[in-house]
Amino acid sequence: MKFSKILVGLLIAATSTIYAQDKEISLEEIYDGTFRQEYLQSLQSLDNGKEYVVLNRDRNANTSSIDVYSYKSGEKVRSLLNSKDLSEISGFQGFELSENEDKILLSTNMEQIYRRSSRGIYYIYDVEDKTLTKLSDNKVQEPTFSPDASKVAYVFENNIYTYDIASGEETQVTTDGKKNKLINGVTDWVYEEEFAFVRAFDWNKTGTHLAYLKFDESEVPEFSMDMFGQDLYPSQQVFKYPKAGEANSEVSLYTYELAAEESEKVELGDYEDFYIPRIKWTQDPEILSVQVLNRHQNDLDLIFVDAEDNEAEVVMNETDEAYIDITNNLTFLEDNSFIWTSEKDGWNHIYLYDEDGQLENQVTEGNWEVTDYYGYDKDSKKIFYQSTENGSVNRDVYSIKINGKNKTRLTEKEGMNSADFSADYTYFINSYTSTETPYEFTLHNAKNGKLVRKIKDNSALLEKEAAYNFAPKELSTIEVNGNELNMWMIKPNDFDENKEYPLLMFQYSGPGSQSVSNSYFGTNDYWYQLLANEGYIIATVDGRGTGFKGADFKKVTQNELGKYEVEDQIAAAKKFGEMDYIDENRIGIWGWSYGGFMSSNAILKGNDTFSMAIAVAPVISWRFYDTIYTERYMTTPQENPSGYDENSPINHVEKLKGDYLLIHGGGDDNVHLQNTMRMVEALVQANKQFDWAIYPDRNHGIYGGNTRLHLYTMMTDFIKEKL
Repeated sequence: MKFSKILVGLLIAATSTIYAQDKEISLEEIYDGTFRQEYLQSLQSLDNGKEYVVLNRDRNANTSSIDVYSYKSGEKVRSLLNSKDLSEISGFQGFELSENEDKILLSTNMEQIYRRSSRGIYYIYDVEDKTLTKLSDNKVQEPTFSPDASKVAYVFENNIYTYDIASGEETQVTTDGKKNKLINGVTDWVYEEEFAFVRAFDWNKTGTHLAYLKFDESEVPEFSMDMFGQDLYPSQQVFKYPKAGEANSEVSLYTYELAAEESEKVELGDYEDFYIPRIKWTQDPEILSVQVLNRHQNDLDLIFVDAEDNEAEVVMNETDEAYIDITNNLTFLEDNSFIWTSEKDGWNHIYLYDEDGQLENQVTEGNWEVTDYYGYDKDSKKIFYQSTENGSVNRDVYSIKINGKNKTRLTEKEGMNSADFSADYTYFINSYTSTETPYEFTLHNAKNGKLVRKIKDNSALLEKEAAYNFAPKELSTIEVNGNELNMWMIKPNDFDENKEYPLLMFQYSGPGSQSVSNSYFGTNDYWYQLLANEGYIIATVDGRGTGFKGADFKKVTQNELGKYEVEDQIAAAKKFGEMDYIDENRIGIWGWSYGGFMSSNAILKGNDTFSMAIAVAPVISWRFYDTIYTERYMTTPQENPSGYDENSPINHVEKLKGDYLLIHGGGDDNVHLQNTMRMVEALVQANKQFDWAIYPDRNHGIYGGNTRLHLYTMMTDFIKEKL
């Protein structure tokens, strides 16, 4: 997923006891933040391009403020508002500025729904007269200002409403919304999870029209989960979840004219069983862009809809033998020409099309990937982007003219660089990390990348870590099955090449993913330091199917998820086992989600190679997972039964010889507990002994309270006992 803001966060490792040269650190201390990597606060650039705003909280006073800072100096300039001056609320959790920055939406009492969706009580703050207006007494979803900030559109109980700020009048746009039946203006579960968006309505440029999606879930099968909680009787969470090959929501597109208070369905064409993964108004207030994708997700139409008569015209089509990735990169210029990203030449690159959908030029090209599109500056006619031009484990930030000329590298240090640009592209804040450097943040001139000032680094973290003599994360490559695969390895800090060590491999391996990069310790790396100090070597290999090495490398796994990826992990493990300092009889593997699917397959199909595996929240059969993700890579089970079944761990349980630990959250709405329960039953019927644990009511992340502490303690004990 792509974020336009720098996020607040703590990188806190989950480990048990780490033994240092002269110190012993407990898991509790680490959760208290002993190894804390500091990030910048979330910031949003103001339109003047010289200032940005930050949400600050005074937790003692329970107040919130939106404060304005200067890019150049980093000093606070003023405050847009402080909740201590408001009688109606004590604080707020988030905010959204209107397009002209004269009004602010404040969110309070937020309640999470699924991964990306939430509902809450919202207020409208007028910056000039400093008044506060409650949007609704109800908890609503996705409130969004009209372009002139005279109105707010939002969703309540699956229906769309508009609110006129001046008059206080509320208008109900749709009336047929009903839970688990019809949804207007927000996405269903599978769209939210796999197409990564929730708000399914959009204002046109002049605020005269709304476009919105309607989801008819009537034929989508329901999934239910028992939630045990603290009451005498469990409750049940029931929601629509289309598993591979099953019925999806029927999605349709409508436009709503505010003056007439009328909605009209848009007839997009002769499509059957399709998705609408994006809608977006163009610079022309009468022209709506719509992306229509077939169920196999390898044929995409970009359609322009004329709001005057709702006539739809296909302006561009893109096809792929495997699948097409959906992004948020579509950018319309003032003349309605547009910027698009595509893998059609075998690598992800930037393209420019005219207002009729005809290709003008390919802006970037080469055997490297554009990994993030930051935007277009109309004044300098430059596009800003991130790429792997300096190696697939690295990232750099570039600018290039829209005609493909005058490419400029704006970052200098080798490692992972990412940018957050000011609204007018005068400045960017660079986030940088490498295997040796925790995150550091610097301000640069966007014209040439020249350093303006240093903002923040994590030198304090390095000073704390020095006492523990952590082993480095060594980046390299390994030749496996005819490919040079990226890998990293962590060895004990007292490593002796004349000794033999057990090896624990970690992988994720999902399509387009990356676990090996030139970046500092991630969440689990402190745990790996613990294991290394206990005498284990830890390694990760990104095999075929992972990302940032071209479309052919990534899409080779099409229709065969779990075949080539598992072959690469087994082959890599065998190659490691040939090394003098690795004990070939003590090689383990672990992973989470897709990684749990992989580790389960590895210990079954590679039972002569792996002696131990841990699978956390694993997919056990792709028949149990959702339509959009699974069919993107596998088509349907009806079309590809062998692809589903030959690579599903549940069909290979008789091959288990080593030690196997299976873990799942009981409230996982994503990879359902059904996967683990079916695997348990298959193992029992095959009379195979194994270990397993269920965390009641925990979702796919398996966290909350002491849950992570317990989980990683259990995995550590299992590794030390079995490997």
